[in-house]
Amino acid sequence: MEKSQGILIRLTRLTETSLIVHWFTDHHGLIKTVAKGARRPSSPFAGKLDLFFGAEIVWSRSRHGELHALREAAIASWREPLRARYPSTLMASYFCRLLEMAVEREHPDFSLYDLLLRGLDYLEQNDPSERALRHYEDELARILGIAHDRRSPESALRDALGGLPAMRGQLLGILAAGGI
Repeated sequence: MEKSQGILIRLTRLTETSLIVHWFTDHHGLIKTVAKGARRPSSPFAGKLDLFFGAEIVWSRSRHGELHALREAAIASWREPLRARYPSTLMASYFCRLLEMAVEREHPDFSLYDLLLRGLDYLEQNDPSERALRHYEDELARILGIAHDRRSPESALRDALGGLPAMRGQLLGILAAGGI
């Protein structure tokens, strides 16, 4: 059994009753777990798996692949404000997606975990802004070692990652219009 603090960054339906849960963890980096029976009303995971939740998780490592078995999730941070307004949800999703593009599976990097944690905590307390988006990109480029004085973080990230998440344009449009 493995144990770590994690942030739920993506949920995908696997079967009628099970979910694939993507976590970004403090000591194991990006991991994928399967939450068997999580969609059943009587599941021990009922109400514990939603985007941006921070939790202490316990999982069993797979012997043959990258999809591990989630055993427990104890929620430490619900982050309800991130799901209350679409611009906040979109920016938090952008932060998660950008980080997913930048890291290899199961490669721990506490500074990246801390960046995501700080970004989500900021959005929980403040409205999303273009300044917050650009600060997150700047910090990510700096941590990845691709920041340059003469290039924007956006440009450096685009080149290093082969592009930026498509939602970035929509997010900037919403922010320019003053949010929804």
